[in-house]
Formats: sequence, structure tokens, C-alpha cells
Amino acid sequence: MPPLSIRLFGDPVLKLRAREVEELNGSLAGLVETMYETMYDAVGVGLAAPQVGVGRRLFTYDLGDGDGPRVVVNPVIVESSGESVFDEGCLSVPGLSLEIVRPQRVVVQGIDLDGKEVVFDDDDYLARVFQHELDHLDGVLMIDRVEGDARKQALRQLRERDLEAEARAARQSRSGDARL
Repeated sequence: MPPLSIRLFGDPVLKLRAREVEELNGSLAGLVETMYETMYDAVGVGLAAPQVGVGRRLFTYDLGDGDGPRVVVNPVIVESSGESVFDEGCLSVPGLSLEIVRPQRVVVQGIDLDGKEVVFDDDDYLARVFQHELDHLDGVLMIDRVEGDARKQALRQLRERDLEAEARAARQSRSGDARL
């Protein structure tokens, strides 16, 4: 199956809280496989279901550590501590990198596709990836995590990028019409 389209900033599905996964079945396993392909195709480390238009609480990830891709279904942060600042990017907000403050350490519980409980306790990159993906499941984008001037500047960059894309599309449309 070809990779799915990644939903971009401005798409309403990215602002909705995803629903719990109630049934582990072949359809879900197929979605997960396609999400792996999509994540790799986009050169991402993680991908939440809402980013491909599916309002369910699951995400895929691969840290490139040789363990391969994994999925966490119905994840919940059960403990967090500390604080760290890290530049984050997002497949749904391409080309934008923002300094995000998050807890340093998290304990995340969820299940795998076999219904077995999985627990992760991390205070490094994995903790950051999980928090970012969990935000997507709650309808929160990284831009929602910054305030003040940083937020204004990020929104300005996104507006300018949208205007440039619209202008480019209009130019292409006009040049295409001239060739008819």
C-alpha cells in the first residue's frame, strides 16, 4: 500500500482529540504498516494517527537504533518529572523548528498490537518523541507549546509560506493557461 498523505498545519483533524482504540484487528495492523511506510517516506522519527487523518490513539516511531519500527496504542503518560528544552520539528509543520519546553523524564504506558502492556521510562530522546506524538493524539501541535514572540514569529512564517505557495500555484496556473 502506498504511503498516506500527512495532514498539515491548518487541517482541522490535527486539532481534535483522538479516540481510544477499542479493537485490535487486521485493519488496525494494516494501518500501522502503512503508517510505518509513511513515516519512513517522510523521513520522520514518529507519526501519530491523526497526522494521517485517523482519529485514533496510536503512534508509530523508529529511533533508528536497530530495533525497527514500533507502535504504541492508547498511550498514557503516568509519570513525569524535570524540565528540558529541545528544538523540535514536525511532519505536519514542515520546515519549522521550535524550542519546546517539556518534562525531562516520562513514564508512558500503552499496549502493542498483540494487546500486551508496554511501559517506557525514559529521560532522553524517546521521552521527547513520545510527548510530541501524544500531543498529536490530544489535538496539540508544537506551535501550541510556544508563547509570546516565538509563537507570533512561527505563525508569521507559516502565513508567509502559505502566501508564497498560493502565489506559486497562481503563477503555474496562469502559465499553464497560456499554453492551452
